[in-house]
Amino acid sequence: MWEAGKHRNNVTGFLYDLYEMMPQKEFSAFSQEMLDDLVNGLRRRGNSNATINRKLSALSKLLRKASKMGDIGTLPDFSRQKEKAGRIRFLEVGEEDRLFGALRETSDLYYRLCIFLVDTGARLGEALGLRWNDLQGSMATFWITKSGRSRSVHLTTRAREAVAASKGKGLGPFEGIDQQQFRAAWKKAKAQIGLAHDDELVPHVLRHTCASRLVRGGIDIRRVQMWLGHQTLQMTMRYAHLASQDLAVCLPVLERKGVRG
Repeated sequence: MWEAGKHRNNVTGFLYDLYEMMPQKEFSAFSQEMLDDLVNGLRRRGNSNATINRKLSALSKLLRKASKMGDIGTLPDFSRQKEKAGRIRFLEVGEEDRLFGALRETSDLYYRLCIFLVDTGARLGEALGLRWNDLQGSMATFWITKSGRSRSVHLTTRAREAVAASKGKGLGPFEGIDQQQFRAAWKKAKAQIGLAHDDELVPHVLRHTCASRLVRGGIDIRRVQMWLGHQTLQMTMRYAHLASQDLAVCLPVLERKGVRG
């Protein structure tokens, strides 16, 4: 039901946690009471609402499959727990220059990967899975995505240069990069610029940075959704507060003198 990879490993862990908590390991019906007990148990373990939602999403998918196969009866409503809107960490230009400069001292390839990530908004796995055939002119197409749907984005000048510097090497511009080694270099660069204790400053921040720059630059939220490949607009709305709050631009549209009967 889940393709091999990090996501499948996470789901396996989620389901094992839930299985351990269930007093009844075999059942032909799953009641609202059983669901409530699991939610309460996860809360007692200190799981956040976001973590509870991810675990119950995996369980819901599994039980829906069992229901379609006729192995289980009616299922309860798997309503989502309310999640708090957390602070989104992104890089200002000065921070980017210092961090990328420190990374470049370790590896020019890592430096170019970061340029590509921040200018495309790609996830790390999407960039590492990129192949030369996926690059056509100034466009990059990501086939291996979290949503399972491909998407294409335009490349900035420096992103094209970052890719071109690897031309002729490997199956793709960043193929062969070990994620653990890259993350270790990232951690070292953080320490070098005095941000070792900033726990929010992880490589995924580059995707947040791309999104924040698009929104702050006046790009409408639906285009940002398409650029990032979010499945729902709600995911992209996390960045909406960064948009310009200059509502005066609405006035010319509403002025009666501009309206013709």
